[in-house]
Amino acid sequence: MDTLGGARPLRLLLLLALLPPLRGQDLSVEECCDKGVEWANTNRICASLPLISESRECSMTQVQCCRSQLEKQSCSDGVEFANAREECDSHTAKNSTCEAEYFKTCCFCCLLGKAAQAQGQSCEPNPKIGYQCGIVFRTCCGKGQEGIDLSISDYAPKKEPVEISKEELDQEDPYLHDGCRGGGPCSQQCRDTGSSYVCSCFVGYQLQPDGITCEDINECITGTHNCGIGQTCVNTLGSFRCQRDTSCGTGYELTDDSRCKDIDECETGTHNCPPDFICQNTPGSFRCRPKLQCMSGFIQDALGNCIDINECLSTNMPCPAGQICINTDGSFTCQRISPSCGRGYHLNEDGTRCVDVDECSSSNQPCGEGHICINAPGNYRCECKAGYSFDVISRTCIDINECRRYPGRLCAHKCENTPGSYYCTCTMGFKLSADGRSCEDLNECESNPCSQECANVYGSYQCYCRRGFQLSDIDGISCEDIDECALPTGGHICSFRCVNIPGSFQCTCPSTGYRLAPNARNCQDIDECVAESHNCSFNETCFNIQGGFRCLSLECPENYRKSGDTRCERLPCNENKECQSLPLRITYYHLSFPTNIQVPTDIFRMGPSNAVPGDKIQLSIISGNQEGFFTTKKVNNHSGLVVMQRQITEPRDLLLTIQMRLSRHGTANTFIAKLFIFVSAQL
Repeated sequence: MDTLGGARPLRLLLLLALLPPLRGQDLSVEECCDKGVEWANTNRICASLPLISESRECSMTQVQCCRSQLEKQSCSDGVEFANAREECDSHTAKNSTCEAEYFKTCCFCCLLGKAAQAQGQSCEPNPKIGYQCGIVFRTCCGKGQEGIDLSISDYAPKKEPVEISKEELDQEDPYLHDGCRGGGPCSQQCRDTGSSYVCSCFVGYQLQPDGITCEDINECITGTHNCGIGQTCVNTLGSFRCQRDTSCGTGYELTDDSRCKDIDECETGTHNCPPDFICQNTPGSFRCRPKLQCMSGFIQDALGNCIDINECLSTNMPCPAGQICINTDGSFTCQRISPSCGRGYHLNEDGTRCVDVDECSSSNQPCGEGHICINAPGNYRCECKAGYSFDVISRTCIDINECRRYPGRLCAHKCENTPGSYYCTCTMGFKLSADGRSCEDLNECESNPCSQECANVYGSYQCYCRRGFQLSDIDGISCEDIDECALPTGGHICSFRCVNIPGSFQCTCPSTGYRLAPNARNCQDIDECVAESHNCSFNETCFNIQGGFRCLSLECPENYRKSGDTRCERLPCNENKECQSLPLRITYYHLSFPTNIQVPTDIFRMGPSNAVPGDKIQLSIISGNQEGFFTTKKVNNHSGLVVMQRQITEPRDLLLTIQMRLSRHGTANTFIAKLFIFVSAQL
């Protein structure tokens, strides 16, 4: 007989046995495997896998299915990492070395498949890379056409296992059932999905409606080419090329790769130079140079004739100052001149040429006061200074008010007039730019006007505070500490007690029995039994509870002997009738939960593990329920529950004695379960 007990709302439902099982629980292979897969999906680890049965076959199935699921998850993660990062080396393993190895293997195999697809190679891998790697290789290689459909072998025994001898297993071809073996029915690339196959094409081809044949894509018709203006697209198998459709012009010829190449007319003999000339090639044309050279003072024209050079027209002035140049055949002569200067000019010191008279440099200023004299060749003119204008009435120069004459066009913000000029100013929060006209924002934060943080805005600035502080409503500059513990939500920040500190807060836990959790907000119970910080004696057993521990000592009553840490077996009665009325077994259990839990709550289940048709049980509380906190409830003919029907509002320790009377085939036996219930204070 087995007894099962627990508290579902508290996740403390105990799967306990009142009697030791004579054989493993009647669980199917599928149920054992499902439990292993479920644990792997939830915890990503198999080291602490709780076994659901004492059956050796079920335990082996549960462990194997858990490990297989982890291998499948690690492989899928490796494929996703390869598709997202295009590399595998930056991955940092968080689990065991074995799982990291599966991750790396599938990541590398996926990168190999993607590389084969990008290079237009076949998606059929080399068999030497391994069967599992080949599946990942084909999946990632075919991603460009239909996306990843990874199918990793699942070792969960969903069907009855088939016995295969070791010799048959060693001789089995791993690619025997591969639909893509030898290229499969596809014309280019093939990927086996397990139940079928999927065909794909190389770059530049598209799959036909039959799902097998690949046809070349005409990029020139679909408009997917990149030929420029003046080029014609010419389709090729799997690609295209661009061909120039305009001529290169005179002196050039078109090459096979649509480029213009210069024609060397001198080398090809297509020039028209006379016999007395030498041909010289130039880009796009040619030149004819005469073989004979002209004498000094002459230049040769295109026909080879010698023409006189007019040295008098050269820029280097061949004759000295005061002389005129006269050209001659093949040379020139110089003749002295006597110039006559007009008004505004005078002869230079050498008397060879006329130079301008600077009227503005004389002591007798030709212009009136307030004017500027500007010299000109043979003359001069009078103008007002910059920033002034001539008044025809007073015939004087008066100041120009540029700010009034050009409102809004000289300065970005403010314009101030000055005698003969003006200057620009800016409003508060701005400064004058280097051009003297524009205004640019002034960064007030450089002078640190705020007590903590400063944010510059256009024309001003804004102070703000770091986390845990708030800006003062009085000056808008200072930062005041926020008392997070005093906020309406402060009571929910910490699980036990909140202590305010400048800019933040701290959570504390009770002085004994608890420690602060890694999130710095919740309190974790200290397991004094595991930490060996309890004071239980050698003959006592330490039992951890929330915020403390209890020391328990199990002693079997008279006529009983110990059969385990928590069980007492009745001694053989022989013909003693009083002994035969005693319970066959007394089992001790421990329950721990906080105060004020929701009621009604099922806390303990009791019944035989191997029920027999016709069984009838009767469950009752025979001691420890004086205050009526608990009651019993019958579930069916072979199972009953202990239910907490009243809330326990204060911490306390209770000992309940539960009796189960089992009637089977006309024989009645009783079993006793003693429940140690420890109710701890709720934080």
